[in-house]
Amino acid sequence: MEVRLDLEKHVDRLESWVKDKAIPLWTNCGINPQNGSVYEQLCGDGFPDHHANMRSRVQSRQIFVFSCAQIMGWSHDKNMTVDKIQHFLDKHARTAPNSVGYAHLLDPNGRVLEQKKDTYDFAFFLLASAYQFKAFGKSTELKLADQYLEHIESKFKGKFGGWQEGDYPSEFRRQNPHMHLFEAFLTWFDISKDPKWLAKAGQVFTLFESCFFDHDVGVVREHFEQDWTLACRPMGNIIEPGHMFEWVWLLRWYQKLTGTDVSGYCNTLFDKAIKIGLFEDTCLVFDQVEHDGQVIKSSKRLWPITELIKASIAQAEANREQAQEYELLASKGIQTLFDFYFCMSQSTAIEGPTANSAIYDGRYIDQLDEENNIAVNLTPASTLYHIVMATIVGIHYVKSEQNSPPRIS
Repeated sequence: MEVRLDLEKHVDRLESWVKDKAIPLWTNCGINPQNGSVYEQLCGDGFPDHHANMRSRVQSRQIFVFSCAQIMGWSHDKNMTVDKIQHFLDKHARTAPNSVGYAHLLDPNGRVLEQKKDTYDFAFFLLASAYQFKAFGKSTELKLADQYLEHIESKFKGKFGGWQEGDYPSEFRRQNPHMHLFEAFLTWFDISKDPKWLAKAGQVFTLFESCFFDHDVGVVREHFEQDWTLACRPMGNIIEPGHMFEWVWLLRWYQKLTGTDVSGYCNTLFDKAIKIGLFEDTCLVFDQVEHDGQVIKSSKRLWPITELIKASIAQAEANREQAQEYELLASKGIQTLFDFYFCMSQSTAIEGPTANSAIYDGRYIDQLDEENNIAVNLTPASTLYHIVMATIVGIHYVKSEQNSPPRIS
């Protein structure tokens, strides 16, 4: 009980930070007042980076964030911010007037730099669409989601199963876009109950079992040849512990929806990621390792810790006899965010509506170096998606009597 209460305190602290610091910061400082777009990142002083190019997927990730804020009661601007971002995408990021989806990259002024359509991007177009439907009752999102799916199926479908990186040539195929499609498909089924989305998720699960999961060493592989054979060194050796944690959370969600027993996969992935992915006795997660624990990239980004938190909670929910062990890790992960990544206020760093005297101001550090010093002193918009989802997963676990599935209900 004491461990559970400790997790509740950590989750409450994280929710307060998201609600009172991060959401106001991005609402007031993270939106370009000229065109309604989301700034790609904030600089170290808390002000927008006006020179950074903009990825369309980041616009969609922030649509997800602000939609979640509405659902969770963290924001009361209705759909004004979301509508601004959506209007920007529709006006500036389309490759043709009636095209489906958006160009991959735009310059700071909203001009298209890369017209290619990207599978990873479409996963987040789907996710943003789902949460606009959930948060604001936009029935048009149902039709739009079908259009996204049809485009994915007709334009990105790959030989030997799965989907290509997009509508452009690529040297390798990756599990990562498929993992996020898995998330988008599960989300749409959870919200709409339309079985076609669960069927699509099942296709990704089959790929996970047959290709992504290395049964010999218990890891998720990242890069593959076109026929799904493992890529040659050095790309084939790369393991991202953060993705292993992310798969644990997604697989447990899939288990809830289908009854499929994924315990073998989840327990193996979680234990292996803890063993090879953590820096000493901390919740800091190496960016890249090999399957035996040899470190490839000793830097440590923020987002894998949020996936560790989500995976720990999913494991606690599925393994009640070991729940305290997992709850302790989740608490430790949240504490790590505050200790290493969430930024303390500077007297003149943030001005305007978000200024206050609290210790934390809503910014966060993207990456630590080998010595756990700041490597990238930027606040990327894309990372907030991870933080918000980890917060919601934590809230549902500690505040629901039945420990509801890791989703917004």
